[in-house]
Amino acid sequence: MATELYDLTVPVFIRGLRNLSVLLDKGAAFAAEKGLDALALTGAQLIEDMKPLTAQVQFACDTAKGTVTRLGELEPVAMPDTEQSFDELQARIAKTIALLEAVPREKIDGREEASVVLKVPGGEIPFTGRSHVLTFSLPNFYFHLTTTYALLRQAGVPVGKLDFLGGI
Repeated sequence: MATELYDLTVPVFIRGLRNLSVLLDKGAAFAAEKGLDALALTGAQLIEDMKPLTAQVQFACDTAKGTVTRLGELEPVAMPDTEQSFDELQARIAKTIALLEAVPREKIDGREEASVVLKVPGGEIPFTGRSHVLTFSLPNFYFHLTTTYALLRQAGVPVGKLDFLGGI
């Protein structure tokens, strides 16, 4: 039996976002315990030309919601990128998970060969549903999860690989 496109997206994104939420909880607890400015932690960057932790969370959420709305030909859901605090980032994650949980399986399955166009500054990138998920969405999603993890580790937050992977 083939794996359906829904199974490669919605549950994977939900699991990753829940794991991201745990990482952020640990970041917030670490900042409180050490008396650190939590906004300095959420604004942390790996290098100055890279986006901060807040943007990494926003991009992970955007990748998940954008993937399913493009695949399912659903109405895009705008989320302004205004979050700064851990609580605001958690609210964005929760809103994204709720959106994912509301996507009907039948809107995603069977769209493997459908045309999916990603609009980017400077043009458009054409995909099939399958190639969009496998060559862009999943790698991009995990890039932003991994970068968030790295930013927290770099700051000294006691997170490990199992926090990133979640309950196995």
